[in-house]
Amino acid sequence: MKKTASLLATLLPVLSLCAIPHLQRNEHGHTQLIVNDEPVLLLGGEVGNSTGEAAYLRPYLDHLKSLNLNTLVVPVYWDLVEPQEDRFDFSTVDQLVAMAHDEDLHLVLLWFGSWKNSMSCYAPGWVKRDPERFPRAVSATGKRQEILSPFSDENLQADASAFAAFMEHLKEIDGERETVAMVQVENEIGMIPSARDHSPAATERYRQPVPQRLLEYLQAHRDELAPELVDAWRSSDFAASGSWQDVFGEGAATEEIFMAWHFARYTEAVAQAGHERYALPMYVNAALIRPGYQPGQYPSAGPLPHLIDIWRAGAPTVDFLAPDIYFPNFVDWTRRYTRSGNPLFIPEARRSDEASVNALYAFGEHGALGFSPFGIESIQGSAAENLSASYDLLRQLTPVLLEHQGAGETAGLLKEHPDNSKPQEVRLGGYVLEATFEDTAPPSLADGVIVQGGVGARGVQKLPSGGLVVHTGPDAFLFAGIGVKVTFHLATDTGEQVGILSCEEGRFVDGEWQHIRWLNGDQTHQGRHLRLEPGRFTIQKIKLYRY
Repeated sequence: MKKTASLLATLLPVLSLCAIPHLQRNEHGHTQLIVNDEPVLLLGGEVGNSTGEAAYLRPYLDHLKSLNLNTLVVPVYWDLVEPQEDRFDFSTVDQLVAMAHDEDLHLVLLWFGSWKNSMSCYAPGWVKRDPERFPRAVSATGKRQEILSPFSDENLQADASAFAAFMEHLKEIDGERETVAMVQVENEIGMIPSARDHSPAATERYRQPVPQRLLEYLQAHRDELAPELVDAWRSSDFAASGSWQDVFGEGAATEEIFMAWHFARYTEAVAQAGHERYALPMYVNAALIRPGYQPGQYPSAGPLPHLIDIWRAGAPTVDFLAPDIYFPNFVDWTRRYTRSGNPLFIPEARRSDEASVNALYAFGEHGALGFSPFGIESIQGSAAENLSASYDLLRQLTPVLLEHQGAGETAGLLKEHPDNSKPQEVRLGGYVLEATFEDTAPPSLADGVIVQGGVGARGVQKLPSGGLVVHTGPDAFLFAGIGVKVTFHLATDTGEQVGILSCEEGRFVDGEWQHIRWLNGDQTHQGRHLRLEPGRFTIQKIKLYRY
């Protein structure tokens, strides 16, 4: 905790004097998003890449509001806002902001500028048609890519100028209303199909020494660096000068580090230009790595966890780095993005049944700023029903979660991996909580029987299972979620057993607990455990005693 707090102290002020949306640490040192002078949790959904226009989205508003979300994550397209050089048309932005304000929704806007999913498909036509002025990255085979090179001042100046104009316009139309809570700079930056740009300008830079600015940062933060970066640097015995290969070794991994630095420096210049006009929180997002893929096989050099320190050194104006999580090992990816104090925000996630419990885990375990399934206007069926129910719980719990964030009094409940049946152990309030997960429905007459995940009849649809827990006081806990059984033991062996004094189901209405029913019989297996039943999202309060 001390390392995390010290790192955050270098990233964020204890108290911001800004009257605009900003990041601020609470009394426990945890980063929170402040909008209209109040901390918020962003219960979001990101719309599809080609659905970021108000006229298209309006017919979906009733559906979106039924999901209990409070935030839309929506792209802004460089080619639309600057169709001709230095001539701007922000009508699409105006319509989005007005729509969100009228619907009482927060907005997170995504700047689709130089790069979107590595490529430069949203650069304006006047940029695309002039590759001599606006050069492209080149693959190892000498082929031009549809990727603007980060080694071009012309590319950088064009993007930074447009982004600055966009942020200035946002301030003019929304500076007082604070509809827009954050802005993402670029989208899933990365180099592919080679680990680095092989254009002449890039190759010349690759032959130059590693910038002293980067080396000084690494030296100053040596004890806090990502282990993968430490391993690469160790190959040179932590050299304090030299070429990229001298310092980090030969191969694609070093080429990726080189590209990460230059992508970060480019992004920093764009972010800084916009920040000077309107200082909203800004972040960059990453497309994650498939198992076994090597640099060049995935969008390399983006803000990935093994490169997080390169990005921090190169782009200090960027407030945090965000993962787009589509893979099943959700727990591992969130852990990797928070291990050094990076605030967690998930701008894209798979719109599946599991999104509902992944959201609960992210807010419970990591105090996430927000969570956002992708293609939210298209979510249907059980995935939509489960997300709506999960977001309903999170809306009720927002004051409780915000109060306890960073105090070591909350945890997420989720399988380490969907195929993992090992119980999860959580230590809170002097107790060990052992959680197991039900992802199939039990027989209707076996209310107190636990069906372990995956043992249901063949063809039975699996249900989401997971949740969160808050230690609310001595021997008292609050649980929220679905399909979780929890047993309790003392963290210190005193010879005493732990019993359930009371357990009740309820809900929060306007911040006040509203009792629904007592659960001291079959539902707790006659006092043996707390159980969030499968197939239904609930909140339960439990009090323990010792005997």
